[in-house]
Amino acid sequence: MTKLRQAGDYHMPIVDRGSRPGTVLRIILLAIVLTGSAVAFVIFKNQLENEIVLGILGVLAMVGIFFLVSSVIGFIEVMPQSRPDELARAFLDGHQDGTLITDRKGRIIYANAAYGALTGATKATEIQSLETILSRNREATEAIYRLTNGLHERKPGHEEFRLLKPLSSAGGANGSGAHWFRLKARVLPLEDGDRHPLYIWQISDITSERDDQERFFKELQNAIDYLDHAPAGFFSAGKKGEIFYVNATLADWLGLDLTKFQPGSMTIADLVAGEGLALVQSVQAEPGLKKTKTLDLDLRKANGQSFAVRMVHRVSSTRDGAPGESRTIVLARSNDDESDQSASIAAMRFTRFFNNTPMAIASVDGDGRILRTNAPFLKLFSGVVSQDDMEHGALLEAVVHAPDRPQLREALEAAKDRQGDIAPIDSLHPTDETRHFRFYVNAVIDQSDQAPEEAAIVYAVEITEQKALETQMAQTQKMNAVGTLAGGIAHDFNNVLTAILLSSDHLLLSARPSDASFADLMEIKRNANRAAVLVRQLLAFSRKQTMRPTVLSMTDVVGDLRMLVDRMTGTNVRLEVDYGRDLWPVRTDLGQFEQVILNLAVNARDAMPDGGVITLRTRNLPAAEVAALNRRELPEEDYVMVEVSDQGTGIPPEILDKIFEPFFTTKEVGKGTGLGLSMVYGIIKQSGGYIYPESEVGKGTTFRILLPRYIEEAPLPGDVADAPAATLLGTKPPSKAEEPTDLTGNSAVVLLVEDEEAVRRGGKRMLETRGYTVHEAGSGVEALEIMEELHGAVDIVVSDVVMPEMDGPTLLREIRKSYPDLKFIFVSGYAEDAFAKNLPADAKFGFLPKPFSLKQLAVAVREMLDS
Repeated sequence: MTKLRQAGDYHMPIVDRGSRPGTVLRIILLAIVLTGSAVAFVIFKNQLENEIVLGILGVLAMVGIFFLVSSVIGFIEVMPQSRPDELARAFLDGHQDGTLITDRKGRIIYANAAYGALTGATKATEIQSLETILSRNREATEAIYRLTNGLHERKPGHEEFRLLKPLSSAGGANGSGAHWFRLKARVLPLEDGDRHPLYIWQISDITSERDDQERFFKELQNAIDYLDHAPAGFFSAGKKGEIFYVNATLADWLGLDLTKFQPGSMTIADLVAGEGLALVQSVQAEPGLKKTKTLDLDLRKANGQSFAVRMVHRVSSTRDGAPGESRTIVLARSNDDESDQSASIAAMRFTRFFNNTPMAIASVDGDGRILRTNAPFLKLFSGVVSQDDMEHGALLEAVVHAPDRPQLREALEAAKDRQGDIAPIDSLHPTDETRHFRFYVNAVIDQSDQAPEEAAIVYAVEITEQKALETQMAQTQKMNAVGTLAGGIAHDFNNVLTAILLSSDHLLLSARPSDASFADLMEIKRNANRAAVLVRQLLAFSRKQTMRPTVLSMTDVVGDLRMLVDRMTGTNVRLEVDYGRDLWPVRTDLGQFEQVILNLAVNARDAMPDGGVITLRTRNLPAAEVAALNRRELPEEDYVMVEVSDQGTGIPPEILDKIFEPFFTTKEVGKGTGLGLSMVYGIIKQSGGYIYPESEVGKGTTFRILLPRYIEEAPLPGDVADAPAATLLGTKPPSKAEEPTDLTGNSAVVLLVEDEEAVRRGGKRMLETRGYTVHEAGSGVEALEIMEELHGAVDIVVSDVVMPEMDGPTLLREIRKSYPDLKFIFVSGYAEDAFAKNLPADAKFGFLPKPFSLKQLAVAVREMLDS
């Protein structure tokens, strides 16, 4: 078909290089050269001697020569080239897509032959715009509208639409009927395009292309339908094990609802039951390759039941070794033949048992090479050995810590010789020394024909939890043993200190400050009191000190202590307090807990010689958050947590477990007794709480205290109000309002029962100086005899707790049988709780802890007599 051009005011610009001024210039220069050359030749021939003429003609000759040479090498074009507009027009005319060029208003500038053939136009006057041709089709009109708006914004675009019949009534090669078309539009780039843009429209018939696509989709749908209903299950998974496709057969086996299945919503781990996941994960391909492995395992149905299958699992790997996608065929483990079915069921049951046992199992040959394993083995030692390693002869010693491998070789040699009772081997994980394992090596006595190379079966059990419990138990037993020893020492030492204090008080009564011995007596008493403080700390550690628990608010306790702690820590240490909101109440001894906070604050100060910040933080710890602390011995209850943190030197890991032991200290001699943290530990434990240190060398230490939340219980009908059965007497100097004005005995009779002669003698002498009549007894049996001799004429009994023949609580019970209202005071180096549990709940008595001074003894007796 000939070129078509619409008659009008607009024409396609034609670029004609032959009409450019450069061509005219070439012609003029060529004329000058030829003229100059001719004249130069004539003048040369006549041998003109005029120098001026010769100079002019010489220049013209040189220019001519230069132009000729340049024309030859192509530096200057002499002949005009072909017209590019004709090439562009020829290209457009021959293009298979219908091409139409319009201006911004839609007026036609150019249409090629394919456009005319597509629309049925045979001459230029029959050419119509696309809007006119497609005006009756709504879908096509909307497509043109969208493309036109895009062109106004200089954005190219394309659309596809469907017509019920061809654009041309002739039909063309594709015949009549529905046709698909693709329409493209873009702006023609011209120098003045911003002012007068031209638009290029290209339309093509894609009916055959669409037909091919529909056939492809139908074939693909048939293939998917066949795959969905194949007699075998199938699923595909991504790089991370996320499942993208499950066929209908597998979904039916597992009870999955495919209408609710979303690609990636489940993983292989959700599909595989028991320890079979380790088998699946063990199949790994070499970089850039694929690998296929047949696995016998269980799949998990939607109802939680297991389903035994045989899987043909194929995995791929990228070139850099990263895992790729996987394709898996699932075969049901069943057979129509009855005998084969029985064998299959037996094999299925064994496989299920073998892969779901809590023990890792591996069979090895005589050289220690792994022959086969179960799923838990691959799971426990993932990253150490894999299926590929076993196929290449991996040794069992690879899963054992290096120092324990000689012991394993000896056990395997014993198994190779078919020895029995091979001792188990405890070892660490080869790459994670926090995990402990125990290996049992059993010799294969009767080798089978199926596996004649088997020499031993090795069972491995992880005992990390057991080792942790053993370590914790050993530490607890050690602390309890040390506490028992410390308590016993403290009890005996209290008797010595009591005698020293009573004797020094007796001497001070008769001494004057001007005496030469007065200063020495005061030094004796001062050092005895210092020793008493150390004894109290030992008792606190052994949890045998007397405590008076009350319900406390940690916000009030910390607030009251803030100023005191701030003064004790000095000027170069800053205290920051972070109060928790709505703290639960706790129940503990206020004075003892204050000692805990003060002791930890002083330790934090000493750990920061160059200064720093001590942070005191409180908050509630709900039971749901307890598990996050990873403390096995910590019950999941509600706690109030108190933290004391510093920015000091930190505690090395090798001594972190020893800091609570009595007399353990890292301070210089004379700067610490090593009982501070022991006392803290005992007080917290006796309060029913827990304390955990966390430290990093060079960054600081945090002590985390957990006290149980106190929940007040409603009293039952008829219960007596909570009142202490015992009264703590004489433990601190009473105030002027509380102290009895008269500490004399007024001839009151006291029965003093004490097995330590020095304490008994000192106590008797001190009470007699106060005017009391004192009868002494060395045991409970002797005290009963004295009571019988005196016919009960005793006003008060002061008795030790621990005595031979009959202890103090037994003495109290026996005396109260005959004299139920007799006043009674216990003195002991142990805590009141240590013996009060052996007394009736309604027993009334006083308590005076050892060591005590003369004044404390006098105050205790006077208060009990006056009560």
